[in-house]
Amino acid sequence: MHAAIAREILASGRPLKRPACLLSGGETTVTLRGKGLGGRNQEFVLAAILALQGAGPATVLSAGTDGIDGPTDAAGAIADTETLARAAGLGLDARRFLEENDSYHFFDPLQALLKTGPTGTNVMDVRVLLVPSQK
Repeated sequence: MHAAIAREILASGRPLKRPACLLSGGETTVTLRGKGLGGRNQEFVLAAILALQGAGPATVLSAGTDGIDGPTDAAGAIADTETLARAAGLGLDARRFLEENDSYHFFDPLQALLKTGPTGTNVMDVRVLLVPSQK
């Protein structure tokens, strides 16, 4: 849904004009199919950048306020619409990593994991999607 709203902003300037910032909170769910490593926030970012592919510039961040995402040392991840090209340059197939629920090993070589360490608080997960102004 986040990517669909961003695509609409990029295509038509609705429901918000650029620059735009979409914020949401709460915990998403993940259907486990593979045997990879990651958490719901890392998977959200990977799915979102794949859904935004070819739409235009955007940046996606999703993280747990407790500093932990699934069984990993990352709170989440951050990526933009150029991340997929950087990943392809390293031989990383984003769709394969998503299918294997292996978002951690996708983002780690890209240095796109958000690592804060445990924060001692757990308010909720937070998601930020930025659509920059037109050039």
